[in-house]
Amino acid sequence: MNPELDFLITIAKQAGVMALKLQTEDLQIAYKGRADLVTKADKALEAYLLNEIHEKFPSHSIYAEETGEHSGSLEHRWYVDPIDGTTNYAHGMPFYCISVGYACEGKLTLGVIYCPTLDECFAAESGQGAWLNGKRIQVSRIEKIEDAMLETGFRQRLFNTPKTNMPNFIRLSGEAQSVRRLGSAALGLAYVAAGRLDGFWEIAVNPWDVAAGVLLVREAGGLAEPLYEGGKLLTGSVDILASNPSLFPELREIFKEEKQKLLL
Repeated sequence: MNPELDFLITIAKQAGVMALKLQTEDLQIAYKGRADLVTKADKALEAYLLNEIHEKFPSHSIYAEETGEHSGSLEHRWYVDPIDGTTNYAHGMPFYCISVGYACEGKLTLGVIYCPTLDECFAAESGQGAWLNGKRIQVSRIEKIEDAMLETGFRQRLFNTPKTNMPNFIRLSGEAQSVRRLGSAALGLAYVAAGRLDGFWEIAVNPWDVAAGVLLVREAGGLAEPLYEGGKLLTGSVDILASNPSLFPELREIFKEEKQKLLL
């Protein structure tokens, strides 16, 4: 049995209610890495989401941020990020979200990203389009990088390695209208789908960070692909680029050029 989009919307919104409530309590902040936080809310929301999915679809496999791989049918695979933007959440910033994606036979089919603080629910279904609170959305029509607002993020552990994102950030900060850092890859992708951002890229994120957002961007008329040719989006460490179709080729060429410089 395959899930329906309404099911993803329902559980994401309920998780959002939990997130808002738990934010008023002791979050019991811990560290998975020096700049990688986890709170009791991350764990509680993930437990809730996994329980709801397992209860209705017990044979499905799940890939979740806090608890990793949950075995099951690989033909039916879920990608769950209970709070994308945990650092924002822990500091009381509004830019965080619940992200739930579903793939059937390796193809992304359903995706929901819900931001509780703004009560914004981004939803997409393969072949059916993308919506924000029930209204159809589409990517922007900006054609020049100099007119584009872009968004990215950084992995601190990569700063002094060949995979650092800093050269990309520096170059595009000079060429684009602006470059933002929201602190949530999922929201960055949702905002590209809604036309609020013209492009998004990031290095070394995880499949659960991007699965729902990739489908949103594609269903809103944009492109969401590996940052470099030959990469993957739903397994391992993910390097991703998403934008409207007009900007995508030039952006990808810029990233290719910057990567070659690092390898010299």
